[in-house]
Amino acid sequence: MLASTSFFCRVTHFPMSRTFSRKEVAQHNSKTSLWIVIDTVVYDITKFLELHPGGEHVLLQYAGKDATQIFYSLHRQAVLEKYKRYVIGSIEGEKPQILSLTPGTISPVPFAEPTWLTPVYHSPYYSESHRKLQKAMRIYTDTEVLPEALRCENTGERPDPEFIRKQGEMNLLAMRLGPGKHLHGLKLVADVKPEEFDYFHELVITQELSRIGGARGFADGMNGGMVIGLPPIINFGSPALKAKIVPEVFSGKKFICLAISEAFAGSDVAGMQTTAEKTPDGKFFIVNGTKKWITNGMFSDYFTVGCKTKNGYTVLLIERGPGVETTPIKTSYSPTAGTAYVTFDNVRVPVENVLGKEDQGFAVIMSNFNHERWVMCCGAARSSRYVVEECLKWCHQRKVFGKPLISQPVIRQKLAKMVAAVEATQSWLESITFQMNKMSYKEQAMHLAGPIALLKMHSTRVAHDVADDAIQIFGGRGITKTGMGSVIEGFARTYKFDAILGGSEEILADLGIRQAVKNFPKAML
Repeated sequence: MLASTSFFCRVTHFPMSRTFSRKEVAQHNSKTSLWIVIDTVVYDITKFLELHPGGEHVLLQYAGKDATQIFYSLHRQAVLEKYKRYVIGSIEGEKPQILSLTPGTISPVPFAEPTWLTPVYHSPYYSESHRKLQKAMRIYTDTEVLPEALRCENTGERPDPEFIRKQGEMNLLAMRLGPGKHLHGLKLVADVKPEEFDYFHELVITQELSRIGGARGFADGMNGGMVIGLPPIINFGSPALKAKIVPEVFSGKKFICLAISEAFAGSDVAGMQTTAEKTPDGKFFIVNGTKKWITNGMFSDYFTVGCKTKNGYTVLLIERGPGVETTPIKTSYSPTAGTAYVTFDNVRVPVENVLGKEDQGFAVIMSNFNHERWVMCCGAARSSRYVVEECLKWCHQRKVFGKPLISQPVIRQKLAKMVAAVEATQSWLESITFQMNKMSYKEQAMHLAGPIALLKMHSTRVAHDVADDAIQIFGGRGITKTGMGSVIEGFARTYKFDAILGGSEEILADLGIRQAVKNFPKAML
C-alpha cells in the first residue's frame, strides 16, 4: 500500500479560530485529556489514543508537548490531512514553519526540478508555451492523476476507464504521441497551438505524469500501451485503418497495445515465432502464436502484433475477438498495468490490417522503438530526480546521532553523485530532443537510433545507482511499502522495468556502438 508521495504536495487547511498558549496545552497531558502541538497546530487526540497503530505509549510521551520533530520523523504530511478532524486550534502568536505548497507549485528543494524550471537559470529549449503546459500538467497530475495512481497501486485495478476518457476529452491522449498531423484541428491542453507542439511539449507531459513516485505500474497502466502501440497505425496504417482506429483510441473509448515480445524473443526481435499465413484466397492472414509481458494487454481492444510471414516479418493490427485470449502475468509492479500473456489461436486478420508492407515489418518495428525508448528516457530521468528530491528532504528531516542526516559527509557524497547523474541525464535527453525537433521521422530512424539507445542505457544505469543510494539513505524505511520511504521502495522495486522493456541495457549499448562505427572513417593513430 502506498502513502502520499510528497511532504509538500498540498496546503493543509485547518480551523484556526481558537488559539491557545503553550502553557494551556501543557495542562492537557493525560489519557482523559491529551493535546499535542504539530507545527503550531493544536490537536486533541484523546479519542484517538486507543486507535493509534503505534499504541498509547508513544502518544503519552508527548502529551501536552510539541510533537513536531518526532511526528515528521515518522509520518508524511498526508497523515495530518487524514486526521484533521482532531484539530482544535493553534498556538497564539506563532506561525507554521513547515512548508506546504499548493498543487502545481514548483518545488523549492534544490535539484528537485530540471534546470529550466529553476528560478534564475535559463534554457534555450523552452518557450512560454512549454511553461504554460508544464503548469497545467503539474496541477492536473497533483490533483487528478496522483489520487488515481495511489488508488490503483493499492487495489491493483486498472485505471478507471472514465479517468482515461476524460484525458481523451482533454486531447491529452493525442498529445502524448508527440507532434504530427494527428493534432491538427484539436484544442490542446494549456491552449498550445497544434502547429507549435513539438517534442519538448511531449517531454513536459511525460515528465509531469511521471511525478507519481513509486507508482510505476500505474504509469504504464495509464495508456502506456497506446504510446507504443498506436504510432505504427498512424505512421504505417492505411487511411481507412487510421480513420477507424485513431479516433477510438484518442477518445479513450478503446485501448491498444504493442505485442512484439515473446517467451522466445525479447530484445532478439528476429526470434519471433508467432506466424501469420495467408488464406488461399489472399484475403486474410491466419495468426498463431503467443506474446508475453504485453503492457495493457489485459484490457486492450486492439493489438499491434509482430509476426513471421512467408518472406520476412509483417506487423498486423489484430482486434480482440475469437481466438484472442489474454492471461495476467504477475510482475514486480502493480497489476494496474494490465501486463498480459496473449495467445492467438487461428485468428483471422484482414490483409487490410497490414501496417507498412508485407514481409517488411522489421523496419516498422525498429523505427517504432526510437520513440518508445525516448519516452522511457523521459520518465526514467524524471522519476530518478523525484527520488533525489525525496532523499534531500529526508536528509534534512531525519536526525541520527543527535544531528540531521545531511551533516554526515558520507551522505552528502551520495547526494552529490545522485544529483550529478540526474542533471547529466536530463541535459543529454534535452540535447537529443532538440535533434528530434530538427529531423523527420525517417531521419530520426537513421541518425538517432544509436544515441537514443545509449541514452536509455545511461538513464537506467543512473536509476540503478539512484535506487541503491536512496535505500541506503532511507534505511529500513526504503524497503517498506508504506510510510516515509514508500516512494523509495516503489522506485527500487520497479526501476528495472525501464532497463528491460524496449530493449535491455546490454542490447542497446551494443546497438549504440554498432550504429556509431557503421560509417567509421579511416582514422588511424
